[in-house]
Parts: sequence; structure tokens; C-alpha cells
Amino acid sequence: MKPTVIVICGPTASGKTSLSIELAKKINGEIVSADSMQIYKDMNIGSAKVTNEEMQGIKHYLIDCVLPDERYSVANYKADAKKAVEEILQKGKIPIVVGGTGLYIDALIYEINYKDIPLDEKYRKKLEEIKQTQGIEVLYNQALKIDPDAMKKISPNDYKRIARVLEIYNATGKTKTEQEKESRLNEVPYNYKVFAIDYNREKLYERINKRVDLMIEKGLIEEVKNLLKKYKNFPTSMQGLGYKEVKQYLEGELSKEEMIEKIKQESRRYAKRQFTWFRKNKQTIWLNGQDDINKNIEIILKSI
Repeated sequence: MKPTVIVICGPTASGKTSLSIELAKKINGEIVSADSMQIYKDMNIGSAKVTNEEMQGIKHYLIDCVLPDERYSVANYKADAKKAVEEILQKGKIPIVVGGTGLYIDALIYEINYKDIPLDEKYRKKLEEIKQTQGIEVLYNQALKIDPDAMKKISPNDYKRIARVLEIYNATGKTKTEQEKESRLNEVPYNYKVFAIDYNREKLYERINKRVDLMIEKGLIEEVKNLLKKYKNFPTSMQGLGYKEVKQYLEGELSKEEMIEKIKQESRRYAKRQFTWFRKNKQTIWLNGQDDINKNIEIILKSI
């Protein structure tokens, strides 16, 4: 029998952290983060990184393990996450994968081998130039022609993922969809039980807005200033939600009010994209985020 691995995913600010920690305490589990921002050191406030106090003694993996000036790919994540899952299983504990980064979660639950494509700086700069001069829509339409299947899941505003589709094709001559189909032939080594947190949209958006206000109060602007002083290059980390907007504010592109409103708006859009992403995973069991934590833990325990 394959070992069971629990996955808790869902949109930003939906309560994944508190649910996973309470569950881990009950079932002798340890947590593997599936968050593409919490992996970075020195990026705590903007990534809503789980604190030592919040962890309540539960060991967490893949948090604070990469420097912001290092490139970290989905292929890196998959290798590191599988290593962490094995380590937890060796201890006789239950691994709980927790996060909102859909690509990370899919790489694990479907055993997708994303090739670690070398970064082509010239091509990336070319895409940035097109975005600045002609607009993101031009790139979206290019990607749509190359890989219509992949683009079904990608928002016309999601520059990072649009660029990824174009970069994969530019580097390999194969589409992202072709690569995924080829790699999905691999056998999945674990019995993944996937749970996602649903949440009333209006209430979730309120939680997101409050969370952004709290991040500003806690010193997000200062955090970004320190990062810009300490590190010269940011291959992907400064593209993260909250960080790029504060950088725009510090460079005089946005006023403070515009920056705060933009972070809130982009966070709400991101939550919407996360809902869309996790709904396409057919094996997902949905939990109500407004329900009592113990009720959701009961549903998880019955399912496993």
C-alpha cells in the first residue's frame, strides 16, 4: 500500500495555516509548505509566513530555505518536497502538504516532471520589453497560439505564468502541455488525499483587505527596503505579490494609497485564480472555511 500524504490547499487568507497545525497536532503530522514565497529568507511579512509561535512546536519544511537572489524552480520544489515527505514518513509521522501555489501542488500529486529549463536572460528581457511597450495582451495572444490548453488555466493578467509558457516553448520547442502529458506517465508514489478550503467570496475579500492593512502596519515597506539594500538580484522573488507593488511605491511609480489598493486588488484577483486552479483537480474534497476547525478535521480524518 502507498503511504498517505494529506494535502491542504486553497486561496490566500482562507485559514490553511491554522487548520493544518491543528490537524498535525491531532494525527502526529509534520508540515511541508507548498508556498512559492514562504521558501524565501528575509521575506516574512509580505508572504504571511507562519511564525514560530503559530507553529506550536509542529515541524515545518521548505520555509526560509532559499535566498531571495537565488533562482528556485518548480523542479527544485518537487525534489525538495519529496525529500521532506520521505523524511517525515521515515519518522513514522504523517506528511501534510500545505499551501496555495497550484503548480507546486500539481507537480507532487500528479508526479509531473517539470524540466529545470536554464534561464535565458535575453529572452526574458525581450518579453519584459514587449510587456512594457506593447502590453501584456500581445504576450497572452502569443502564448494562446502556442499552447491553448495551458492558457485555459491562465488569466490574461498573469504575466508570470504567460511568460513561463513562452519561455518553455522558446527553450525546448515543446509546449508546457506536451511536457506535462509526457511526465504524467510516471507512477505517483503516494496516496495523496487532497482537501481545499472554500470560502464565501465577500468574506474572503474582507479577510484579504484586513491582512494587507496588517502587513503595512507590521512593516512591509521597511522589509522591502531592507531586501533591496541586502540583495542585488531577484530572479523571481521580487515578482511576488505585495513585494513588486511596494517596490513600485519606493521607485515613485505609485503613491502609498495606490500601492495599498493595488496589493489588495491583486490579492483578490490571485484568490480568484487559486479557486479556478484548485477546482480543476477532480479528486479534491472541499471544506468550508467558515466552519469550525474541528468539523473540518473530522471530515479529513473520515476521508483518510
